[in-house]
Amino acid sequence: MQVIFLPQVLTILLCFVAWPILMVSAALICTHLPDRFFDYNSFFYRAHHWERDGEIYQKWLRVRRWKKYLPDGGSLVKGGFEKKKLVSFSKDNLDKYLLESCRAELIHWLAILPFWVFGFFTPPIVIFYMLIYALAINLPCVIAQRYNRPRIARIIERRG
Repeated sequence: MQVIFLPQVLTILLCFVAWPILMVSAALICTHLPDRFFDYNSFFYRAHHWERDGEIYQKWLRVRRWKKYLPDGGSLVKGGFEKKKLVSFSKDNLDKYLLESCRAELIHWLAILPFWVFGFFTPPIVIFYMLIYALAINLPCVIAQRYNRPRIARIIERRG
């Protein structure tokens, strides 16, 4: 429900400024959370039966074809962990990949949630557009993480 009424130009400007702030805030929150929040085996992060170890994303969405075009937020932060290419197949690096992939997934889920904030200063229909935008920007990243994690876990498992 719109409670703040601004001139249209200011409303549009506020939308363009608010989204990056909200998305960076989600990233900062998750970056500062302890690693124990990102256990690959927890219910939220593990591959569920219906995902078939991530293969459903390849079968229905052809994730391998487009995931290379997604940005890697780990490369934007000093000391961040890049997930686009594995630099090492060591157990420590693969474990770190699993952890950071869980962190990245949570960042993108949290970045979707604030779409409703725009309802305070925009007409109600804009909330719908903001949800569509948030999903379009963040779901591909979530899908890529959910596709890659089971593959990395299989490599770890094979190596014992």
